[in-house]
Amino acid sequence: MSTLTILIVLPLLIIFSYLFDIISRKTKFPAVILLMFTGIIIRTGTTLYGFTEFGFLENLIPVLGTVGLILIVLEGALELDIKRDKLPVILKGFFAAGIILILNVLGVYLLFYHFLGIGHQAAVIFAIPLSIISSAVAIPSSASLFERDKEFVVYESTFSDILGIMLFNYAIRQFETNQTMISMESIVGLGLQIIGVIVVSLFITYCLFQLLQKIEHHVKFFLILALLVLVYALGKFFHLPALVTIFIFGLFLSNVKTLLPDFMKRNLDLEETKKGLHEFHILTAESTFLVKTFFFLFFGFSINLSEFTTIDPFLCGLLIFGVMFGIRYVYFTTTTFKFKPSPLVFISPRGLISILLFLQIKEIPFMDGIISVIDERVLLVVILASMLIMTQGTMKKPIEKAFVDAPNSDEIPLEIENTIAALEEETNSEEPS
Repeated sequence: MSTLTILIVLPLLIIFSYLFDIISRKTKFPAVILLMFTGIIIRTGTTLYGFTEFGFLENLIPVLGTVGLILIVLEGALELDIKRDKLPVILKGFFAAGIILILNVLGVYLLFYHFLGIGHQAAVIFAIPLSIISSAVAIPSSASLFERDKEFVVYESTFSDILGIMLFNYAIRQFETNQTMISMESIVGLGLQIIGVIVVSLFITYCLFQLLQKIEHHVKFFLILALLVLVYALGKFFHLPALVTIFIFGLFLSNVKTLLPDFMKRNLDLEETKKGLHEFHILTAESTFLVKTFFFLFFGFSINLSEFTTIDPFLCGLLIFGVMFGIRYVYFTTTTFKFKPSPLVFISPRGLISILLFLQIKEIPFMDGIISVIDERVLLVVILASMLIMTQGTMKKPIEKAFVDAPNSDEIPLEIENTIAALEEETNSEEPS
């Protein structure tokens, strides 16, 4: 492919991604699906013209996925506004993410182990990526929800990403050392490791804050991003939950006045930090958009439709998603005492995290040589099913529902409150002086 062709194709792909994002906001249909289908169409076209060597994707997709993961967690943390009055929704999001994740892993594991005949270790390793909610898809798709529901989606999906990756790495470490998944010694060791990582993360966060303020060069935010990627890579090298560091940095950066200890605040210019936060958030959002665009395009490009020769991947994928959706429905109905599902029940898409962890399975030594019916085809079916169900759920959100659900509540949804305020302002402006 010539340089001129590449210079034409790459901008067009970004423009298409931007248009897909606009379409997604208008129709609530996930832009990620459109990106993947675009990649599939491009792959089909290039195959017809005789291009069949795509080995570069094996290295490119994991790199894009890892950078995208870092940016998504960072952007999600920057979105979180930690206040005392938001503690209930934070705890609800955390417990929902943790409990549903564990129940999903257990349910899918039992399905793999007892019905599909997959070995114990392989069943656990395959179950975890399929059980993680993708914040890269869930957060943008929650834009049309009421403010409280949208906050819940941000917290739940972000915690699901972090807890899921930690559980995945924990399971690999346990199996590599021939230990059981659940033991008091391992759990205590994991807890101490997390506490240690949090302490180190606070120190790294403080150093990055100082660096952010002292750099006088006009280009400094990409340096911070580069250092965060380096911190993540070093953490992965030493088998530490490095994603926690990224999350803590973003969380403290967006809530520096409320979360940072007083002895750290004294040496920081909080106003300067607040000023730089807006610019850093814009850069993170722009970078996340770019990386997500090419990640899902290349993932779609890596899919060969000729491999879907049987109905087995569709049956397995739909069965897996059915188990997980049933668990989610039961959790929300039992915790809210409402049998009619809310939009939150439907928002549990799979995406970048699941793909990235699935690609890492190939590099696990004890998984080498294992032949299983669970592969990228099944993963694609689960991703598409979860996104289509999410689309169906987010389209059903009548405004009246807010008053039906809480007839005695003094809290008015944000969209309705803004409309009332605008009408009052218009009425006042028309009154004679």
